[in-house]
Amino acid sequence: MVKQKWQVSLLLTFLMLIIYFGFILLIAFDKEFLARPIGKDLTIGLPIGIGILIVAWLLTGVYTWWANRVYDKQVDELKRKML
Repeated sequence: MVKQKWQVSLLLTFLMLIIYFGFILLIAFDKEFLARPIGKDLTIGLPIGIGILIVAWLLTGVYTWWANRVYDKQVDELKRKML
C-alpha cells in the first residue's frame, strides 16, 4: 500500500518536474521560440505557460482521484483490520 502510494506520487512529481524544467530550459536556451508571435499581441510563450499551469492542476486532480478511489479505501481497510 505504501509502496503504491510512493510510486504514484513519484511518477506524478517527476512528470511535473520534467514539464516545468523543460519550460525553464526552453526559456534559457530558446527565448526566440517563446517570443514568436501567434497573434497581434500574443506570443507562444503565454499559452505554453498557461498550459503548464493547467497540467499542474490536472495532475493534482489525478492524484486526488487516485487517493480517493484507491488509497483511502486501503487505509480504511487497514484501520478495520487493526481494530
